Amino acid sequence: MEKREQMYEGKAKKVYATDDPALCIVSYKDDATAFNGEKRGTIMGKGVINNRLTNRLMRLLMENGVPTHFVEELSERDTLVKRVKIVPLEVIIRNISAGSFAKRYGVEEGIVFDEPTIEFSYKNDELGDPLMNSYHALALKLATAEEIEAIKAYSFKINEVLKAFLLEHGIELVDFKLEFGRLPDGTIVLADEISPDTCRFWDVETHEKLDKDRFRRDLGGVEDAYQEVMRRIIGD
Repeated sequence: MEKREQMYEGKAKKVYATDDPALCIVSYKDDATAFNGEKRGTIMGKGVINNRLTNRLMRLLMENGVPTHFVEELSERDTLVKRVKIVPLEVIIRNISAGSFAKRYGVEEGIVFDEPTIEFSYKNDELGDPLMNSYHALALKLATAEEIEAIKAYSFKINEVLKAFLLEHGIELVDFKLEFGRLPDGTIVLADEISPDTCRFWDVETHEKLDKDRFRRDLGGVEDAYQEVMRRIIGD
């Protein structure tokens, strides 16, 4: 399967058409951004790590009944996926207080919740991805009530599967962002990526941050953290 014209370029990936209108190729970049693009940099090797980790975790989720856009890993940076229309809702699942949650509600990081929380934000860079609830999403016709229920159910299932899997590799899943897409027949599937860019990963024992927070907060050791997650999950 060969790349044709570039259809889209985001902060972390490029998307290319193929000779099959139902499929496209996602190519992962080393570019890093934070704070809605205000902070920019490069994390060497990030594209390779995020591509391979995403594909490993997408396969795991598919084995556990979660439909995804994943088709085939083509190379270290490129993956063949089903072409979807992205639902403009970012879904954030939180197991432990951290990041914007801790800041918004004035609590310390590291509070383990009795139950995971879910929140939506409107996927719109110009507006700064504002938080919204399901009633807002319905009012703006971003998704149907049935789609929202499916997205919520899949999100909690994904959390359950990933939490257990990562724990086996000494990683605590603090929180993460998901995006979903519609196939041409309307089926909702998981899209985008699952990586240290989109998840907060902490070492189970030390609570050391193994994710993009190291870049956001200028903690140093960013490449090492990404490589450590790769080593634990894939063994490279």
